[in-house]
Amino acid sequence: MNHVEPIRLAQVSAGYGQRVVLDGLDLGLQQGTITAIVGPNGSGKSTVIRAMARLLPTRSGVVLLDGQDIRSFGPRGIARLVSVLPQSPSSPPGLTVRELVELGRFPHTGLFGRLGVEGVLAVESALTLTGLADFAQRPLDELSGGERQRAWVALALAQGASTLLLDEPTTFLDVRHQFEVLDLVASLCTSRDMTVVMVLHDLVHAANYADRVVVVDDGRIVADGAPAEVLTVELMQTVFGVAARIFTDAESGRMFCLPIGTGS
Repeated sequence: MNHVEPIRLAQVSAGYGQRVVLDGLDLGLQQGTITAIVGPNGSGKSTVIRAMARLLPTRSGVVLLDGQDIRSFGPRGIARLVSVLPQSPSSPPGLTVRELVELGRFPHTGLFGRLGVEGVLAVESALTLTGLADFAQRPLDELSGGERQRAWVALALAQGASTLLLDEPTTFLDVRHQFEVLDLVASLCTSRDMTVVMVLHDLVHAANYADRVVVVDDGRIVADGAPAEVLTVELMQTVFGVAARIFTDAESGRMFCLPIGTGS
Protein backbone atom coordinates (compact mmCIF):
# COMPACT_ATOMS: atom_id res chain seq x y z
CA MET A 1 0.00 0.00 0.00
CA ASN A 2 1.24 3.48 -0.90
CA HIS A 3 1.54 5.58 2.27
CA VAL A 4 2.93 8.68 0.54
CA GLU A 5 0.74 11.71 1.21
CA PRO A 6 -0.96 12.96 -1.98
CA ILE A 7 -0.03 16.54 -1.06
CA ARG A 8 2.00 18.05 1.76
CA LEU A 9 2.67 21.69 2.48
CA ALA A 10 5.92 21.80 4.44
CA GLN A 11 6.47 25.13 6.24
CA VAL A 12 4.93 26.99 3.31
CA SER A 13 4.71 30.77 3.20
CA ALA A 14 2.81 32.43 0.35
CA GLY A 15 0.95 35.62 -0.44
CA TYR A 16 0.10 38.34 -2.91
CA GLY A 17 2.38 41.28 -3.65
CA GLN A 18 3.87 42.47 -0.37
CA ARG A 19 1.20 40.75 1.70
CA VAL A 20 2.08 37.43 3.33
CA VAL A 21 -1.05 35.28 3.72
CA LEU A 22 0.32 31.88 4.73
CA ASP A 23 3.11 31.90 7.27
CA GLY A 24 5.04 28.66 7.76
CA LEU A 25 1.99 26.45 7.21
CA ASP A 26 2.46 22.68 7.52
CA LEU A 27 -0.32 20.40 6.31
CA GLY A 28 -0.42 16.88 4.85
CA LEU A 29 -3.35 15.03 3.31
CA GLN A 30 -4.42 11.44 3.85
CA GLN A 31 -5.42 9.38 0.81
CA GLY A 32 -9.14 8.68 0.42
CA THR A 33 -10.37 11.25 2.94
CA ILE A 34 -12.27 14.53 2.88
CA THR A 35 -10.63 17.53 4.55
CA ALA A 36 -12.62 20.72 5.12
CA ILE A 37 -10.71 23.98 5.46
CA VAL A 38 -12.66 26.58 7.43
CA GLY A 39 -11.95 29.96 8.94
CA PRO A 40 -12.97 33.61 8.94
CA ASN A 41 -13.00 35.70 5.76
CA GLY A 42 -9.47 36.62 4.73
CA SER A 43 -7.89 33.93 6.88
CA GLY A 44 -6.08 32.26 3.96
CA LYS A 45 -8.37 29.32 3.16
CA SER A 46 -8.40 29.77 -0.62
CA THR A 47 -4.68 30.52 -0.59
CA VAL A 48 -4.07 27.05 0.87
CA ILE A 49 -5.88 25.53 -2.13
CA ARG A 50 -3.95 27.68 -4.58
CA ALA A 51 -0.62 26.72 -3.01
CA MET A 52 -1.52 23.02 -3.14
CA ALA A 53 -2.11 23.24 -6.89
CA ARG A 54 0.89 25.52 -7.62
CA LEU A 55 -1.50 28.23 -8.78
CA LEU A 56 0.37 30.49 -6.37
CA PRO A 57 4.17 30.31 -5.96
CA THR A 58 5.50 29.71 -2.48
CA ARG A 59 7.87 32.22 -0.89
CA SER A 60 9.44 29.62 1.36
CA GLY A 61 8.91 26.00 2.25
CA VAL A 62 7.98 23.30 -0.22
CA VAL A 63 4.84 21.69 -1.65
CA LEU A 64 5.22 17.93 -2.10
CA LEU A 65 3.06 16.14 -4.66
CA ASP A 66 3.14 12.38 -4.18
CA GLY A 67 6.35 12.90 -2.22
CA GLN A 68 8.09 15.01 -4.89
CA ASP A 69 8.68 18.74 -5.03
CA ILE A 70 5.76 20.12 -7.05
CA ARG A 71 8.18 22.41 -8.89
CA SER A 72 9.58 19.32 -10.65
CA PHE A 73 6.23 18.79 -12.41
CA GLY A 74 5.02 20.52 -15.55
CA PRO A 75 1.45 21.86 -15.69
CA ARG A 76 0.11 18.69 -17.32
CA GLY A 77 1.91 16.51 -14.81
CA ILE A 78 0.21 18.36 -11.95
CA ALA A 79 -3.17 18.24 -13.71
CA ARG A 80 -2.95 14.46 -14.04
CA LEU A 81 -2.73 14.22 -10.25
CA VAL A 82 -4.73 17.20 -8.99
CA SER A 83 -8.06 18.66 -10.14
CA VAL A 84 -9.05 22.14 -8.97
CA LEU A 85 -12.57 23.57 -8.96
CA PRO A 86 -12.28 27.31 -8.21
CA GLN A 87 -14.97 29.62 -6.88
CA SER A 88 -17.58 30.53 -9.49
CA PRO A 89 -15.94 28.91 -12.55
CA SER A 90 -16.94 30.31 -15.93
CA SER A 91 -17.10 28.91 -19.47
CA PRO A 92 -17.60 30.30 -23.00
CA PRO A 93 -21.27 30.93 -23.92
CA GLY A 94 -23.04 28.06 -25.67
CA LEU A 95 -20.68 25.33 -24.47
CA THR A 96 -22.54 22.06 -23.95
CA VAL A 97 -22.15 19.89 -20.89
CA ARG A 98 -20.26 17.24 -22.87
CA GLU A 99 -17.93 19.83 -24.40
CA LEU A 100 -17.14 21.18 -20.95
CA VAL A 101 -16.44 17.73 -19.53
CA GLU A 102 -14.23 16.87 -22.51
CA LEU A 103 -12.01 19.82 -21.56
CA GLY A 104 -11.04 17.80 -18.51
CA ARG A 105 -9.02 15.49 -20.77
CA PHE A 106 -6.62 18.28 -21.75
CA PRO A 107 -3.76 16.97 -19.54
CA HIS A 108 -3.87 13.70 -21.51
CA THR A 109 -4.58 14.91 -25.06
CA GLY A 110 -3.44 18.50 -25.45
CA LEU A 111 -5.61 21.38 -26.62
CA PHE A 112 -6.53 19.95 -30.04
CA GLY A 113 -5.83 16.28 -29.39
CA ARG A 114 -8.30 13.49 -30.00
CA LEU A 115 -9.94 11.94 -26.98
CA GLY A 116 -9.30 8.37 -28.01
CA VAL A 117 -11.08 5.39 -26.48
CA GLU A 118 -9.79 6.01 -22.96
CA GLY A 119 -10.83 9.65 -23.09
CA VAL A 120 -14.31 8.89 -24.38
CA LEU A 121 -14.81 6.32 -21.62
CA ALA A 122 -13.59 8.80 -19.00
CA VAL A 123 -16.03 11.45 -20.19
CA GLU A 124 -18.96 9.02 -20.31
CA SER A 125 -18.10 7.73 -16.83
CA ALA A 126 -17.92 11.28 -15.44
CA LEU A 127 -21.29 12.19 -16.95
CA THR A 128 -22.87 9.04 -15.53
CA LEU A 129 -21.39 9.42 -12.05
CA THR A 130 -22.62 13.00 -11.78
CA GLY A 131 -26.09 12.16 -13.14
CA LEU A 132 -25.63 14.31 -16.24
CA ALA A 133 -25.73 11.74 -19.04
CA ASP A 134 -29.16 13.00 -20.15
CA PHE A 135 -27.91 16.60 -20.08
CA ALA A 136 -24.82 16.01 -22.22
CA GLN A 137 -26.02 17.99 -25.25
CA ARG A 138 -27.59 20.83 -23.31
CA PRO A 139 -25.83 24.22 -23.16
CA LEU A 140 -24.24 24.74 -19.78
CA ASP A 141 -25.85 28.16 -19.35
CA GLU A 142 -29.33 26.58 -19.52
CA LEU A 143 -28.75 24.45 -16.42
CA SER A 144 -29.63 25.24 -12.83
CA GLY A 145 -26.86 26.27 -10.45
CA GLY A 146 -26.66 22.79 -8.94
CA GLU A 147 -26.55 21.12 -12.34
CA ARG A 148 -23.79 23.46 -13.50
CA GLN A 149 -21.76 22.71 -10.41
CA ARG A 150 -22.14 18.98 -11.06
CA ALA A 151 -20.95 19.57 -14.63
CA TRP A 152 -17.78 21.18 -13.30
CA VAL A 153 -17.28 18.26 -10.94
CA ALA A 154 -17.70 15.98 -13.97
CA LEU A 155 -14.92 17.89 -15.75
CA ALA A 156 -12.68 17.30 -12.73
CA LEU A 157 -13.54 13.59 -12.78
CA ALA A 158 -12.82 13.26 -16.50
CA GLN A 159 -9.41 14.73 -15.75
CA GLY A 160 -8.61 11.47 -13.98
CA ALA A 161 -6.78 13.01 -11.00
CA SER A 162 -6.89 11.27 -7.64
CA THR A 163 -6.94 14.51 -5.61
CA LEU A 164 -9.78 17.03 -5.90
CA LEU A 165 -9.50 20.58 -4.54
CA LEU A 166 -12.79 22.46 -4.22
CA ASP A 167 -12.91 26.15 -3.32
CA GLU A 168 -16.33 26.89 -1.79
CA PRO A 169 -18.25 24.41 -3.99
CA THR A 170 -21.64 25.27 -2.44
CA THR A 171 -21.44 29.05 -2.94
CA PHE A 172 -24.63 30.54 -4.47
CA LEU A 173 -26.44 27.18 -4.36
CA ASP A 174 -29.77 26.71 -2.61
CA VAL A 175 -30.00 24.21 0.25
CA ARG A 176 -31.05 21.21 -1.84
CA HIS A 177 -28.32 21.72 -4.42
CA GLN A 178 -25.74 22.17 -1.68
CA PHE A 179 -26.59 18.72 -0.35
CA GLU A 180 -26.62 17.22 -3.86
CA VAL A 181 -23.11 18.47 -4.61
CA LEU A 182 -21.71 17.43 -1.22
CA ASP A 183 -23.36 13.99 -1.40
CA LEU A 184 -21.79 13.55 -4.83
CA VAL A 185 -18.35 14.51 -3.54
CA ALA A 186 -18.67 12.15 -0.57
CA SER A 187 -19.70 9.25 -2.81
CA LEU A 188 -16.73 9.89 -5.14
CA CYS A 189 -14.35 9.87 -2.21
CA THR A 190 -15.66 6.44 -1.23
CA SER A 191 -16.10 4.83 -4.65
CA ARG A 192 -12.92 6.19 -6.26
CA ASP A 193 -10.68 6.48 -3.18
CA MET A 194 -10.25 10.16 -4.02
CA THR A 195 -8.60 12.64 -1.71
CA VAL A 196 -10.78 15.72 -1.37
CA VAL A 197 -10.07 19.15 0.11
CA MET A 198 -12.98 21.59 0.37
CA VAL A 199 -12.95 25.21 1.48
CA LEU A 200 -16.29 25.70 3.22
CA HIS A 201 -18.07 28.51 5.01
CA ASP A 202 -20.91 26.37 6.33
CA LEU A 203 -19.62 24.67 9.47
CA VAL A 204 -22.55 22.25 9.55
CA HIS A 205 -21.48 20.95 6.14
CA ALA A 206 -17.88 20.74 7.34
CA ALA A 207 -18.95 18.82 10.45
CA ASN A 208 -21.01 16.27 8.55
CA TYR A 209 -19.11 15.69 5.31
CA ALA A 210 -15.46 15.95 6.34
CA ASP A 211 -13.31 13.33 8.00
CA ARG A 212 -11.04 16.14 9.15
CA VAL A 213 -11.51 19.85 9.77
CA VAL A 214 -8.59 22.26 9.49
CA VAL A 215 -9.23 25.72 10.95
CA VAL A 216 -7.13 28.52 9.45
CA ASP A 217 -6.86 31.95 11.03
CA ASP A 218 -4.46 34.71 9.99
CA GLY A 219 -2.57 32.33 7.70
CA ARG A 220 -1.92 29.71 10.37
CA ILE A 221 -3.55 26.45 11.37
CA VAL A 222 -5.15 26.94 14.78
CA ALA A 223 -7.01 23.61 15.00
CA ASP A 224 -6.83 20.32 13.10
CA GLY A 225 -8.66 17.06 13.72
CA ALA A 226 -11.98 15.25 13.64
CA PRO A 227 -14.99 17.59 13.43
CA ALA A 228 -16.29 16.75 16.91
CA GLU A 229 -12.86 17.51 18.40
CA VAL A 230 -12.26 20.74 16.50
CA LEU A 231 -15.64 22.48 16.29
CA THR A 232 -16.17 23.52 19.88
CA VAL A 233 -17.92 26.39 21.64
CA GLU A 234 -14.53 27.78 22.61
CA LEU A 235 -13.22 27.72 19.04
CA MET A 236 -16.35 29.42 17.71
CA GLN A 237 -15.78 32.25 20.17
CA THR A 238 -12.03 32.67 19.76
CA VAL A 239 -11.76 32.21 15.98
CA PHE A 240 -15.13 33.31 14.61
CA GLY A 241 -16.07 35.73 17.40
CA VAL A 242 -19.51 34.26 18.02
CA ALA A 243 -21.26 32.46 20.83
CA ALA A 244 -22.62 29.11 19.64
CA ARG A 245 -24.39 25.94 20.59
CA ILE A 246 -22.83 22.66 19.43
CA PHE A 247 -25.06 19.59 19.48
CA THR A 248 -25.80 16.34 17.69
CA ASP A 249 -29.32 15.61 16.47
CA ALA A 250 -30.47 12.36 18.08
CA GLU A 251 -32.54 11.23 15.09
CA SER A 252 -30.20 12.01 12.16
CA GLY A 253 -26.88 11.80 13.98
CA ARG A 254 -25.84 15.06 12.35
CA MET A 255 -23.67 17.56 14.18
CA PHE A 256 -24.83 21.17 14.29
CA CYS A 257 -22.94 24.40 15.01
CA LEU A 258 -25.58 27.02 15.78
CA PRO A 259 -24.29 30.60 16.17
CA ILE A 260 -26.44 32.58 18.58
CA GLY A 261 -24.74 35.98 18.52
CA THR A 262 -21.51 37.84 19.01
CA GLY A 263 -21.80 37.63 22.76
CA SER A 264 -21.22 41.36 23.06
